[in-house]
Amino acid sequence: MLTALFLLIGAAFALIGSVGLARLPDLFMRLHGPTKATTLGIGGILIASILHFSDQGQGVSLHEILITLFVFTTAPISAYLVARTGLHLDARNGDNVD
Repeated sequence: MLTALFLLIGAAFALIGSVGLARLPDLFMRLHGPTKATTLGIGGILIASILHFSDQGQGVSLHEILITLFVFTTAPISAYLVARTGLHLDARNGDNVD
């Protein structure tokens, strides 16, 4: 039940982040979708995966830990690079970047 709860929470956050990425009008507003909500969604799904495989007696897998570290490290860095590029291209008015 706990695994299913984390899967549903993770899927809901991932869906909200994806919809935000598609629907928000500005580049800087669109950054919130994949960096905030989708990262939380992936975190919920990874927690569900850790719980599922730990319950089967296999212990905590190194794969889930490495994926978590990779996602939580690269998402803020990529958002920072996209934001800096948007500022460099002056995407605040929306004329240059779609």
